Amino acid sequence: MRIVVTNLQGVWAPCLTHDGDKFWLVYTDVKRKDGSFKDTPNYIVTADRIEGPWSDPVYINSSGFDPSLFHDDNGTKWFVNMLQDHRRRPRFFAGIRLQQYDAEAKKLVGPCKTIFPGTDLALVEGPHLYKRNGWYYLLTAEGGTAYEHACTLARSRDIWGPYELHPQKYILTSKDAPLASLQRAGHGDIVDTPEGKTYLVHLTGRPTTQARRCVLGRETAIQEAYWDKDDWLYVKNGPVPSLHVELPAQRDDSSYWSEQRYLFDSSDGIHKDFQWLRTPEPERIFSTKNGLHLVGREAIGSWFEQALVARRQTHFSYDAETVVSFSPDDERTYAGLTAYYCRFNFFYLTVTADSDGQRELLILSSEASWPDGNLKLPLADPVPLPQEGKVRLALSIRGKELQFRYALEGQANLTDIGPVYDASILSDECGGHQAHGSFTGAFVGMAASDINGTEKVASFDYFLYTPVKHSTDRYDM
Repeated sequence: MRIVVTNLQGVWAPCLTHDGDKFWLVYTDVKRKDGSFKDTPNYIVTADRIEGPWSDPVYINSSGFDPSLFHDDNGTKWFVNMLQDHRRRPRFFAGIRLQQYDAEAKKLVGPCKTIFPGTDLALVEGPHLYKRNGWYYLLTAEGGTAYEHACTLARSRDIWGPYELHPQKYILTSKDAPLASLQRAGHGDIVDTPEGKTYLVHLTGRPTTQARRCVLGRETAIQEAYWDKDDWLYVKNGPVPSLHVELPAQRDDSSYWSEQRYLFDSSDGIHKDFQWLRTPEPERIFSTKNGLHLVGREAIGSWFEQALVARRQTHFSYDAETVVSFSPDDERTYAGLTAYYCRFNFFYLTVTADSDGQRELLILSSEASWPDGNLKLPLADPVPLPQEGKVRLALSIRGKELQFRYALEGQANLTDIGPVYDASILSDECGGHQAHGSFTGAFVGMAASDINGTEKVASFDYFLYTPVKHSTDRYDM
């Protein structure tokens, strides 16, 4: 059976809480985000220890997404999620829905009510409930996930409402500050430390170009906050998020800038930094004993089963390289190194063959957003390769510029191949369904395709990811 999880679907907005006894994780498994309906089944899993084992998922509802679970001080558990109304297209965000959760029966019980409609910014989602000094506080996200994003705070003496808005309405947003370093700020959560400090963690984006493109996707930021005498929460430096904040704990920056070399020398599985698409049985597409061995599957633009293993781009500038052993039969078998956002947006340096079986290097690129995604072959003449031997493949990204390189077995120096690409198209603003529906950021990794159906295997010796500090990068970590 094929499992179709298209771009930007799958697990959304997991929310982890602890009730003094066990951990509770609630999440949405988005099955569809376009068309007349948005299919958003919500689930709960539990564990006594954060390391697991975790329970099987318990289905809750499909009335909306971004669920969270609030544990009241009287032992009652409350389930909240944004409510979608398919009759209100295109603005189907209908408010925040509340209902009691029966932990013994493992289902929602009693009345349900829309407790908060949102503000005129619209697109209310991401609800979290808290209780403090007899007040119930409802923190929500509004404005969508792009440049109108915001955190809205409201409160009530009764969990069912009515809820009054914060004096500032939006306690965090960069929507009116286009020059702020942190953009797309919203969808937050409130954290109290053992030392008595309060912080607001939130989603954000760091655009790298004047075109406001976020190649690193949505990131998590932290702001110091405080409770004032009026029992309202305020961000310390005001609603516009700060780039630099004094942290509650020391941070080790050295690991962030260290070179990452993955050797694929274990039969225990692949390193946790790597991800793959739409294949719950990874053994169908790869093994990791004495190298990474990718079983050629469908094309890199497929909605179905790809042999693509990649890690996130976590720096604005970096180098990546690998060494591949691959004996393609023809132009329908190819494997190599890819800078990848989604099936519509990628750059792909491949070892392949022509129709006569002559090995060659070829670049495939797709630079147009949905629904186009047209494939381009930028090399006027593919680079011929020896019929045998490993090939070293590399790419360098410096800000928005991407350059592929290669070397044959026995060659020490890399040679440029192809044009300098605009790497900023591997961004939330260009990929998938563009800014309001895209948030994953870019990836870099290895892929193999065999659309002949013969399951041709490509073997990769290692993968190297090297962060680079470059003058064009806008921010320091």
